Amino acid sequence: MRLRPARAATFAAALATALVAATVLAAPPASAATAAFVRTTTWDTGYEGKFTVTNNTSTSITSWNVQFDLPSGSTLGSFWDARLTTSGQHVTAVNQSWNGSLAPGASTTFGFNVNGTGNPTNCTINGGSCTGGGGNPSAPATPGGLRVTGATNSSISLAWNAVSGTVSGYRVYEGSTVKATVTGTSTTVSGLATCSGHSYTVTAYNASGESAKSAAVSGSTTGCTGGGGGAMAAAPYLYPGWGDPPAPSTVMSATGIKWFTIAFVLSGGGCTPAWDGSGPLTGGAHANTIAAIRAAGGDVIPSFGGWSGNKLGPNCSSASALAGAYQQVINAYGLKAIDIDIENTDEFENEVVQDRILGALKIVKQNNPGIRTIVTIGTSTSGPSWWGTRLINQAAALGANIDVFTIMPFDFGGGANMYQSTVNAAEGLKNALKTAFGWSDATAYAHMGISGMNGLSDQQELTSPATWTQIRDWAKARGLARFTFWSVNRDRPCAGGGVVANCSGIAQNTWQFTSITAGF
Repeated sequence: MRLRPARAATFAAALATALVAATVLAAPPASAATAAFVRTTTWDTGYEGKFTVTNNTSTSITSWNVQFDLPSGSTLGSFWDARLTTSGQHVTAVNQSWNGSLAPGASTTFGFNVNGTGNPTNCTINGGSCTGGGGNPSAPATPGGLRVTGATNSSISLAWNAVSGTVSGYRVYEGSTVKATVTGTSTTVSGLATCSGHSYTVTAYNASGESAKSAAVSGSTTGCTGGGGGAMAAAPYLYPGWGDPPAPSTVMSATGIKWFTIAFVLSGGGCTPAWDGSGPLTGGAHANTIAAIRAAGGDVIPSFGGWSGNKLGPNCSSASALAGAYQQVINAYGLKAIDIDIENTDEFENEVVQDRILGALKIVKQNNPGIRTIVTIGTSTSGPSWWGTRLINQAAALGANIDVFTIMPFDFGGGANMYQSTVNAAEGLKNALKTAFGWSDATAYAHMGISGMNGLSDQQELTSPATWTQIRDWAKARGLARFTFWSVNRDRPCAGGGVVANCSGIAQNTWQFTSITAGF
């Protein structure tokens, strides 16, 4: 089974830039299609803006038409992801062919540049108000741009965009609990546990009532050990039944590793999870391996997906159905974390399936307090591709509350210096997360992971033990939340052997990459 084939290493830079969204606007009352505006970049003579179009109805829509006015002195410049026309100061934006259809709750974005300083006014979508119908018309609009601006061991700082009109103040919620009431557009929630994850929304209120809650934003306090995720942060992939799998206890006693990422949960037919697509959830090689790891004092993170095989994402009909499939595995093993490995085009390069996976993970987080959700994707040498950036932006837009975004920095199509290529890719991921969520460097690093390939990759890129140590030390120094590799099955020497299932293709000590990873 070939699990890590080559990926395209380059993508259209302009298109990637256009899809990077700086902040996520709130979803207004669920009664109509809505369009929420935010500035993503501002300079002396103008700005870049973005509308998030959301289908808040209970049925799918097949097109959208957003219209607004620019104040006198402001003119439209370049635009993307919609067809924009002007008549004087009036602007009409019509969807492109690929983003007009929106399922209930789904959203998309379009952006543009403005020469001048005035924001859009008099906004309508499909003939109705951009803020949606329903509710008290005298209550404030929903705040947008909620973002994490910093974190300490015991606090998370938040900021959001001001709401125009009469506003008495803002309330910050965690779930249904008010965590802060302020008159400004920022606050710090204190008294939190070290290395804990949280999700917040914000509302505006006045004497007439309270707005709808904004889209959620997630953040974590600092002070995590072991690179940001405790012992589970270092969890190399182990594949039972493939590549002469080693006895877990042998590897654990030789290296000190405690956690393994177990590959792979696939579709056993429709939306039914099965190990490798055919094995039962309990019983068989995978279940026996998990039992052996736990008997030796360790634990596991099952990985859903991978490159090959029939995936659950395309086969489950909805986010709730997919969440149910994930839940079956969570219940079967009492899991503390899951890894969703989104690689092949059937999941990664499919907007509907991307959104379904993110929606399912949001449900999983709501139903399993404390569980850690990990999304693993490919990358270019400069960071996430167009599809990777899109997934990150959608995770923010949907409030999926993903704990860790992990990149696989190999099969670049040219990575002669694997240390530098990995660092460059990781910095690109950091920048994408900062843009999408409004995080600081430290907060972005704390939501990041690296999943390398030991020895020779499919494209003969060489990651030596010395290089892997260098990458580990870089990741550890920045507090990354996950550090893993493909795979323990291959963590054995076979110099000149090429890429095979049971060795790395280079001269090395047995379990050397696992030992290095355990040091994370």
